[in-house]
Amino acid sequence: MKIRLPLRLLPAVLLPVVFSASAWAHHGWSSYDAEKTIKADVALAEVRYRNPHAEAEVDYQGKRWQVILAPTSRMESRGLPKDALTPGKAVTLEGYPRKDGTPEMRIERITVDGKVIELR
Repeated sequence: MKIRLPLRLLPAVLLPVVFSASAWAHHGWSSYDAEKTIKADVALAEVRYRNPHAEAEVDYQGKRWQVILAPTSRMESRGLPKDALTPGKAVTLEGYPRKDGTPEMRIERITVDGKVIELR
């Protein structure tokens, strides 16, 4: 028995599958080690203020680290607008490194210009 799906219904069937798979892959917080807290006073090397969350890069412990921040709407609602994060800006990052040793950290809080912003 063959099931024929009209082509016009294909997006309605496939989009939820694609989005649920990407959301699951994206929010793999279990890949970060919450037992190893990092607190780093660093300068932002690069900033990508975009969705689904802002990202940055910093030089830390002799490596270039990827920094996973919060969704931009959350950062703005908590007092951290886009123009507060610029390359060269000195910040304090507090978060967790990846368990697999990849130089990437998930940030729980960031201090900018003396103001502490909780991101989670």
